[in-house]
Amino acid sequence: MMLIAYTLNFIDRQIIGILAVPIKTDLGLSDGQLGLMGGLAFALFYTGLGIPIAMLADRHDRSKIMAVSLFVWSLMTAVCGLAQNFWQLFAARLGVGVGEAGGVAPAYTLIADLFPPEHRARALALYSFGIPIGSACGIVFGGVIATLIDWRYAFFIVGIAGIIFAPVFRRFVRDPRQTATARAGAVGLGAVLRTLFRKPAFWLLSVGAACSSMMGYGLFFWLPSFFVRSFGISLLDASLGYGAILLTGGLAGIWLGGQLSDRLAARSKAAYALVPAAAFVCTLPFYAFGISAHTLWVALALLLVPTALGLVWLGPVIAAVQGVVPPAMRSTASAIFLFVNNLIGIGIGTPAIGWLSDHFTASYGDEALRYAILSGTGFYVLATVLLLLAAIWLPRNWHSE
Repeated sequence: MMLIAYTLNFIDRQIIGILAVPIKTDLGLSDGQLGLMGGLAFALFYTGLGIPIAMLADRHDRSKIMAVSLFVWSLMTAVCGLAQNFWQLFAARLGVGVGEAGGVAPAYTLIADLFPPEHRARALALYSFGIPIGSACGIVFGGVIATLIDWRYAFFIVGIAGIIFAPVFRRFVRDPRQTATARAGAVGLGAVLRTLFRKPAFWLLSVGAACSSMMGYGLFFWLPSFFVRSFGISLLDASLGYGAILLTGGLAGIWLGGQLSDRLAARSKAAYALVPAAAFVCTLPFYAFGISAHTLWVALALLLVPTALGLVWLGPVIAAVQGVVPPAMRSTASAIFLFVNNLIGIGIGTPAIGWLSDHFTASYGDEALRYAILSGTGFYVLATVLLLLAAIWLPRNWHSE
């Protein structure tokens, strides 16, 4: 049930990437405006409200909080289909961020409560399947609906689907933790921050993941537009091609990360950082050759590998975040992690590629987006360095359970 909710979360979050092509034409937007709408508009409230909602989740019924959040973000996704200009769509995307603020951190802690430490990376990896499944479904479904009907109906349909699913989620998902016990053991934000400031591994993991997300979220948003502009294919073909590599590569990479890190962490908790660091290094040559390719099928084949490797970090890093704090602090710590990861990753990464594309347009024309994406691969280098430093601190910062 949580996987379905997370899949809907990413459908609603990422569908705007494939719809950017018709939205840009219909509303007369620049790449910079599209980047703001796809990144900052969502990230502002998603990151800002995530921490207070997570503090509620440390004290109250996490299932109820997630169900209400699901309803709100689905409603606001449907409202996106009513927008007539940039600011109306920007405001509706803010609303999507408000709803999704309560959808992820409580789920992390529910899974951490249900699985022992040696299985958590795999369990969180399975939950994280919602990212490639939701993103691929959003891209393909959005491309089909925009081609056959109109981009507005894509927002209407996926929004209504989430509204219908919210009460089903509430009915079948039960919080195993006793609410009274949770309230008695809950701690304030100040106590959580004091604990985290003594854990360098947490901040290195958070900023390292954020650097990788700058490229990851940027690619989710911009690659469909890149395929249309640089290869001259239709929106439908772009959605099918990228949806396929995102689904297959994403599932393989996430599961590989969870499996490897759980096994290697039995020897040293440093594995939760070393596995994704190695994956990030391996993405670089594939992105360089894949984005530079001038044949569509060559580009798709080469981009399949880094799509997988770029998502390896999810299971191990999220499991490590759960492991460095006591159970009563997990929701709030997860929300702080998401605050850093998403404010930087979504809020800066997506618009940064858009701004670079606008800047390169005078020199490269329709190929500007190709060079903007290539420039973004440097974020993986920084992510690798930060995760290698996190690997040094993780064994010392681990909370014994």
